Amino acid sequence: MTAEIICVGTELLLGDILNSNSQFLAIELAALGIGHYYQTVVGDNPERIKQVLQIARLRSSILLLTGGLGPTPDDLTHETLADFFGVGMVEKPEVIADITQKYAARGRKMAASNRKQASIPAGSDILPNPTGTAPGIIWQPRPDLFILTFPGVPSEMHRMWRETAVPYLKSQGWGKQIVHSRMLRFWGIAESTLADKVASFFDIANPTVAPYASKGQVRLRISAKAESIAAAEELIAPVEEQIKNVAGSDYFGADEDTLAGVVGELLQEAGQTLAVAESCTGGGLGQMLTGIPGSSSYFLGGAIAYHNSVKESILKVDPQDLAEFGAVSDKVAQQMAKGAIEAFGSTWGLSITGIAGPGGGTDDKPVGLVYIGLAGPGGEVESFEYRFGALKSRDLIRHFSACTALDRLRRKLLRFT
Repeated sequence: MTAEIICVGTELLLGDILNSNSQFLAIELAALGIGHYYQTVVGDNPERIKQVLQIARLRSSILLLTGGLGPTPDDLTHETLADFFGVGMVEKPEVIADITQKYAARGRKMAASNRKQASIPAGSDILPNPTGTAPGIIWQPRPDLFILTFPGVPSEMHRMWRETAVPYLKSQGWGKQIVHSRMLRFWGIAESTLADKVASFFDIANPTVAPYASKGQVRLRISAKAESIAAAEELIAPVEEQIKNVAGSDYFGADEDTLAGVVGELLQEAGQTLAVAESCTGGGLGQMLTGIPGSSSYFLGGAIAYHNSVKESILKVDPQDLAEFGAVSDKVAQQMAKGAIEAFGSTWGLSITGIAGPGGGTDDKPVGLVYIGLAGPGGEVESFEYRFGALKSRDLIRHFSACTALDRLRRKLLRFT
């Protein structure tokens, strides 16, 4: 048996509201081990809602509808469901009492329009809404079809789902198996390259392996279906270990891990510290590092050396090198990294200088040209050249630069630990 999500609301189609309800329900269905293959967004139009229902009822056993339960004339989900299945609407006095009490608790009187929310399709049961005025329904209009409706307000829907819908679905025999996932994270390798390396894992039935890519990071999701999380993790563990062995140092973490967090853990384990010197990223690298709780134990600080005069005065970059090679060069990147160590007294110095665009590029130094400098405890200084111009976005060039700098330090630290 499979479930289908139908989100009702013209505001969703217009993009006025982000449709987070479908994401929430998709995650919850996966956790219950309930198959889910289709999602639909439809406006507040009875005929179009009926068209969606006509298709959905033929391919899915559970229909989850959100939105259209309010007191206004365009909130027509329950009325449309009743009309589609050929039943009348029944007013529930207990719902009117509940809405009245909620208004009274706020020192207000229930509006006449709220009475509409007390009417539900004949034969359906109330799906209580503990916080809002719009109850949902649980309905089995035919033996092989179950319908659950929820208001569009995410906080109300989440509570109704967890407190009533999940126990109901489990009572009907669903949710006996769960789907549990592990997300492996990689940096410094293209999605296609990683996919080629781990292609043999894509044919496994349980657990399954699927690739994703977003803003330079590649992810592999390993999902297992089992009777418990512990049993699912037993299925995932050997596959995870094999993939990590194949990927090598391109793998940096799993689940909620970030490059900044992993770098911080490595620094703490080694009892070392870091300072940064940034030009084109304008503090983005420091922001990633300080976004990790407790990062003050290893991250000492940084310099946003945007103007050449700051590179000279704070980071002690040679004015002659700036004049001869330019601010965006390997020599300047190296001196910035070394200058960060000297200015802050850190173990490591990490620097970024580049052309984020959209202007400022030349034939010799195009937009997207970035140099990352890395200075270490033994006095060694390195620099790395990258060309991110294909990204064609100032924000993305800056993001890739900061993440790649962290990844460079991560790989270096792995050899030191």
